[in-house]
Amino acid sequence: MAYRRPIVAGNWKLNGSRQSSRALAVAIVDGLAGIDLGPARLGGESPPLEVLLCPPFVYLAELADLLAVSQLRLGAQDVAAEDVGAFTGEVAAAMLREVGCRYVITGHSERRALFGDTDEKVAGKVLAALRAGLSPILCVGETRSERDAGHTLTVVRRQLDVVLAALDSGRVSASERRLISVAYEPVWAIGTGLSPTPAEAQAVHADIRATVGRRDATMAFDLRVLYGGSVKASNAKDLFAMQDIDGGLIGGAALLAGEFVSICKAAAS
Repeated sequence: MAYRRPIVAGNWKLNGSRQSSRALAVAIVDGLAGIDLGPARLGGESPPLEVLLCPPFVYLAELADLLAVSQLRLGAQDVAAEDVGAFTGEVAAAMLREVGCRYVITGHSERRALFGDTDEKVAGKVLAALRAGLSPILCVGETRSERDAGHTLTVVRRQLDVVLAALDSGRVSASERRLISVAYEPVWAIGTGLSPTPAEAQAVHADIRATVGRRDATMAFDLRVLYGGSVKASNAKDLFAMQDIDGGLIGGAALLAGEFVSICKAAAS
């Protein structure tokens, strides 16, 4: 298996204030002070972990200044599929890049369910992120009813295939494809306290890698596949020990500095 540097991303969603967001970021930076989180090194051993924080849009610029003197990265929670134009309320990928973002979440189940992001719209957002040099974290996952009907892999493969087809038709280069991560987030596990067993999560992660590999073996070899959905300090180590789980996209636990730091340390161990 190729060495894939784990990544842990904190998705703060619609939470926090200017003061509390800054305090949370400072506490996380301080809690991770003993871990080397620097950039990957060519020709040598890379640091054991990459960590990023994804606050609401309005706090991105301020936290970019704070994180610039740390080893943590900054990510956004969503991005427009368009680069410019009359799209009131949208934020373009180039804007996110300009204020210091290096990552962006695309296709989160809440965007799909509450704001009408179709598979095709998500694919457009992935392409927009890549055009700006951002690293998209593509979220995929099934609902409870889909899981109960035995359709987990069908749903996840469909969500992946639309994006992979867009990469092919858009002639996205191999170097750009290496910027993409995938987050498997079973919708029924997000914020519920429920989660699949590590073995169950691993099976879906392995299928994600295989699905990508059927189109692009090189991309699949390097692809980081994250798990999200009620990740806690108590279950993180067992999840991250699985062969195809390369870190986590963390929701509720990312709002608790101590819990998030413990999850990051589990990924680094």
